[in-house]
Amino acid sequence: MQFGVTKESQCHYLTDQEERLVVALPNDLESLNADAYQQLMQYGFRRSHNDVYRPHCRLCSACQSLRVVVPEFRFSKNQKRILKKNDDLTLQIKQQPEAEYSQLFSQFIESRHADGEMYPPDPDKFWNWIDCDWLTPELLEWRNASNELMIVSIVDRTADAMSAVYTFFHPDEEKRSPGTFAVLEMIRLAQEREVARLYLGYQIDDCKKMNYKTRFAPYERLVGNHWKKELKSHTLKAQNKD
Repeated sequence: MQFGVTKESQCHYLTDQEERLVVALPNDLESLNADAYQQLMQYGFRRSHNDVYRPHCRLCSACQSLRVVVPEFRFSKNQKRILKKNDDLTLQIKQQPEAEYSQLFSQFIESRHADGEMYPPDPDKFWNWIDCDWLTPELLEWRNASNELMIVSIVDRTADAMSAVYTFFHPDEEKRSPGTFAVLEMIRLAQEREVARLYLGYQIDDCKKMNYKTRFAPYERLVGNHWKKELKSHTLKAQNKD
């Protein structure tokens, strides 16, 4: 497998920085599969549609891949309270999006991310971004007792890891702490499946929207090319918020 480097562009997270990526360039789709992707994730790569990439910026190293150490994770008292608040929700795992998903996604973007790069919401573009020819993502949906769709999470699964791709939820249900709940449920599912790591994407300490990821200790950060374990939450305040 070969690798290429993109041109520099404006960083979406740190406005004073330029972004550059290193991108995997397989000779054919057969050389890129779930096993190969698991190996690449160990070096900080992520997926967007069929493209696999990692940050490779000249003047910044703020993006650090973060993964939960699943076998060692223990739910805190606050996290147990969040699970209890949502014990009326039922989880189902699907491989194809339902029509309701697009409507919920649009409501979520309109309400929560009107200042982000996904605004205005384009469900067709979003599902193309989620889709993949060499790996089938799992769609986790949670519904309440009235069968109303509350939360959807997209997760990539490999032999010994899971990777959280994106989560969206009903914008009127913030009291449930739905983003935190979804991650806790992914951890619980990973423990049931006996996989070693749950990848949560890139952590940037100076970006408030990303700091929720450091609530799920013990976790590891990829610093340089080495994984560094952190046993305590990096973000101690606002533990019950998303």
